[in-house]
Amino acid sequence: MPIELNFLDSGGEGVPLVVIHGLFGSADNWRSHLKAWESRRRVIALDLRNHGRSPHVEGMGYDAMAADVLAVLDRLDVSQAHLLGHSMGGKVAISLARLVPQRVASLIVADIAPVAYGHDHDSVFAALRRVEAGQPANRREADALLAEHVAERPVRLFLATNLVRGEAGGLVLRLGLDEIQGDYQSIMGAPAGQGAYPGPALVVRGSRSPYVADEHLPALRDVLPEAELVTLDAGHWLHAERPEAFRAEVDAFLDAR
Repeated sequence: MPIELNFLDSGGEGVPLVVIHGLFGSADNWRSHLKAWESRRRVIALDLRNHGRSPHVEGMGYDAMAADVLAVLDRLDVSQAHLLGHSMGGKVAISLARLVPQRVASLIVADIAPVAYGHDHDSVFAALRRVEAGQPANRREADALLAEHVAERPVRLFLATNLVRGEAGGLVLRLGLDEIQGDYQSIMGAPAGQGAYPGPALVVRGSRSPYVADEHLPALRDVLPEAELVTLDAGHWLHAERPEAFRAEVDAFLDAR
């Protein structure tokens, strides 16, 4: 059964743009982009299960997460939407496009390929568990705990967006960390569905990211045969590193639809 996701909806007319964040992210991470896009189109940004303000439940399979997103579209009476997904959210978007292509006007995938990946979040899980155990009183203490396992400050700042003030006064994680870690294998797997999505698609990759390497392009073409491929001088979080360039590519693609 789908769960009721938390979402932000700008309202307005026309085919909406639905924004789906990546692993350890939330709709809040996209607020600067949402503000810019809201002047041009209706925008709906979601918190996936076990992320942001959405419920914590077992299971991180892409079929289940796609069903959660579809339930939001049904609830809002959205018959078709443009989907934009980053990383894990890109796999959710691809899954939805393969499972119910008639509901997808176009697909934008940010720095992910429709393939299975190896495990590479051990240090992140260790850092988040350290924060969970350390019960920091403030963000300075939280950053020190995260730094025991994650050296890169931009990654620590991103992870810290999951911290909120708890009932006891300290900072706590709003992630469903047990549920995410318990089904991590599904997250790293391939998207749900079979065959190709035949509609218009845009794939934006970072030149310094390993997630859409040239070796992944044949699999990408098999699943998204109509995809345009754009490469930005950025890493995996290309929408945060190059926000104006990323938004320009998205706008040009959507304006042509």
